[in-house]
Amino acid sequence: MTALDRCYNIADLRSAAEKRLPKGVFDYIDKGTEDMTSLGNNRSAFAHIKLLNKVVTDISDVQLESDVLGKPAALPMAIAPTGTAGIAWYEGEFELAKAAAAAGVPFTLATGSNTPMEKLSNEAGGRLWMQLYMWKEKDLSDELVKRAARNGFEALLWTVDIGHGSNREHNLRNGFSTPYVLNTRSVIDMLRHPTWLAFVMGRYFMNGGMPKHVNYPPGYQMPITGNVAKLRNTGANPITRRADLVSWDDVDRLRDIFPGKLLIKGVMRPDDAAKAIEHGVDGIVVSNHGGRNMDSAPATIDVLPGIVEAVGGKMSVIVDSGVRRGSDIVKCLALGADAVLAGRATLYGTAAGGEAGASKAISILKDEMKRTMAYVGTQRTADITDDVLWRG
Repeated sequence: MTALDRCYNIADLRSAAEKRLPKGVFDYIDKGTEDMTSLGNNRSAFAHIKLLNKVVTDISDVQLESDVLGKPAALPMAIAPTGTAGIAWYEGEFELAKAAAAAGVPFTLATGSNTPMEKLSNEAGGRLWMQLYMWKEKDLSDELVKRAARNGFEALLWTVDIGHGSNREHNLRNGFSTPYVLNTRSVIDMLRHPTWLAFVMGRYFMNGGMPKHVNYPPGYQMPITGNVAKLRNTGANPITRRADLVSWDDVDRLRDIFPGKLLIKGVMRPDDAAKAIEHGVDGIVVSNHGGRNMDSAPATIDVLPGIVEAVGGKMSVIVDSGVRRGSDIVKCLALGADAVLAGRATLYGTAAGGEAGASKAISILKDEMKRTMAYVGTQRTADITDDVLWRG
């Protein structure tokens, strides 16, 4: 029996990832910002939602297949963009994309990834989505968008909730920042994890050196350790170069240059959702960035019903932040979401075992969702409504 065979839920995969990764890398994946209030809100909100068991009903043919952005998916889920997948596992984005393709769900590549989008397009297969951070030099953002379109990415998710850098204090303590700071503490941390050091960083060194954010604009594609002085003194830090002046006109511009589906990621207010409809986007992602940005944000599952009401079926509504169980997916659908994005859940799997670990995470969520649907008496995802919720 392998270590993955002994992982029976996402929490087990999280524990396996924690054992394998240096503390700085694991904390970057696992923790939130400041007091981690938003991170806790996401999980506690799911725990407070109760489901009603339905009895003496036909559950002989429970099917999870769903329409996700106009195309069939094996379950109402896509993989969220996670920028550290390539540090958790060698070419982790590629491993995760292959697992998603095999499972029949879309994969979203993060702007801050370490695997070229061309490799995914040519070798991973499956449905590919691209996440976008807007740069101050918006022509650079446009080039990335056009590059994604040329490589067959079917959807663009513009992340709009990070115009200002977040205060992730654990990263500062661990030296895990942009650029990554090698100091005595971080070096000792890595040396205590020789398997990760050899099979992740060692493989990068053997194939060209330190990993880079290869989908950043060319001038920002330096190794993750970077040239610290240059980044800090010349304004070349890609994090600080993200646009803090954006408008709905940018949505119109993206629509003009990207032929696929366009989604706005980071919506937490009904009025912002209504504005997105006015500008003709294909969908929104209700998201608080997994509790990694503003540390007073409500849980996404709590704001979801009001946003769904404002949308009124005029575009797709996807939700992320806090999904750790298949029952969480059922709860999201019951409150009106069309699908969910899973981020940390599948990243834990990737960190624990590459493609096999990512596949394990997806399989766990799928099995749990199917079991929950049987308990609440629904055989099709389209039949999941708020009728399955306890309103006591």
